[in-house]
Amino acid sequence: MTQKTERGVQAGANVKTLTRGKVWCFALGQFGWSLLAALISSYVTAYYVPDETTIAAGQPLFIHQGAIFLGITILGLITGIGRVFDAVTDPLIGSMSDRCRSKDGRRIPFMRAAAIPFGLATVLTFWSPVNSVSWVNALFLFAMMMLFYLFMTMYCTPFNALIPELGTTQKTRMSISTTISFTYIAGMAIAYTAPTLWGIFQDAFGMSRITAIRTVFTILSVIGTACLFIPVFTIREKDYVTAQPTQSTAFKSLKATFRNGDFRLFVASDIIYFLGITTFQTAMLYYVTSLLKLDEGMSTLFFVVMTALSVLFYPMVMKLTPKHGKKKLILAAFGIFVVAFAYTACLGLLSFIPAVVQGFILCVLAAPAMAIFGILPQAVVADIAQCDELETSENRAGMFYAARTFAMKIGQAVAMIIVASLAIVGKDTGLGYRLTAVVAAAACVIGGLIFSRYNEKRVYSKIIKE
Repeated sequence: MTQKTERGVQAGANVKTLTRGKVWCFALGQFGWSLLAALISSYVTAYYVPDETTIAAGQPLFIHQGAIFLGITILGLITGIGRVFDAVTDPLIGSMSDRCRSKDGRRIPFMRAAAIPFGLATVLTFWSPVNSVSWVNALFLFAMMMLFYLFMTMYCTPFNALIPELGTTQKTRMSISTTISFTYIAGMAIAYTAPTLWGIFQDAFGMSRITAIRTVFTILSVIGTACLFIPVFTIREKDYVTAQPTQSTAFKSLKATFRNGDFRLFVASDIIYFLGITTFQTAMLYYVTSLLKLDEGMSTLFFVVMTALSVLFYPMVMKLTPKHGKKKLILAAFGIFVVAFAYTACLGLLSFIPAVVQGFILCVLAAPAMAIFGILPQAVVADIAQCDELETSENRAGMFYAARTFAMKIGQAVAMIIVASLAIVGKDTGLGYRLTAVVAAAACVIGGLIFSRYNEKRVYSKIIKE
């Protein structure tokens, strides 16, 4: 590549090259917010809308369980509104970050300010003030969820915008994307140890279930918050990035970002992808306890195995990407998830296969797609953002990642409404949980069809020397 294609409008800029050690420092920030986000996405539904198994294990009820209108539950409404609020703040934070003129850079100041309140909001979401069903708990949950989403956006949008700015070459961007994918999955894996950990606290210290859960979530949130600060204090942004603040308002910048046709296709497929994967992840605990009839601690084992297997596929993804491109691999991953989620809908019905074995089969099926989606989508956004910078001479990386995060949260909002609503359908038979898997599979079919129209060759022709 030429210097122009590597840095676009920043050609000739006197900036440092990101070392491998600094890449890991940056990626530990991803570990922190992944851990915090996974505590919310994986446990809020199970905590506030428990199934019969967890109720029998001592889980109390804090909010009204039935639908309040049109089949939507209180939790579904709260999480849905929270995600929409979160999505709306994404372009605002993205624009503010793009226009920031702080001496510490455009991104780091936001990350530093958001870290502690992000961690606090995560913990407090599970500290309902009334120990029984109450509208006070619903209102408290609503407030904490809004704060959680706000501060997650304040950290994650600037963090993601640093990916194309710190990644000065395709190789560096792939290195960053791979490393943060590993820490992202690691953060989720640690979050998935929570049921095992609170079981240990109950047995070893005689804690009640709720006290044990809150203690574990507090410890994990402290760890996550500490990791949020690692890139803040170890990376001096202006040593690596020389991009100048943009002049556009939030609306103008967002409009210009969505004028990019390739990005529109990517975002549309991303919304559907996150709807599918969040539906699957949110209902994972239900699949284990209600469909497979296993102890909730087995969800930890399955997720750890799934994570470990996906990491084994990382070298293959890195090897195949230069040869086949990101688009083909992502389309293959959509197909793999369709098969995995369709199989999930059948869990517990395959009586000739032991329940534990059924769970491990799911891990094997989903792992390759997890590896691909863990690495490549972030790199695709970086490609599109750099291509757009070369075409427009304006660096709007913050807005591109804000728009991508917007897509993620819209998909997650719909998914959490779907899971919270379907969870009350046929609890005795598990019908609602099976339907969530069907929804996830259908979403991946649609997402793959949309992404198939992405013009990867055009983007590559701009950022890679022919």
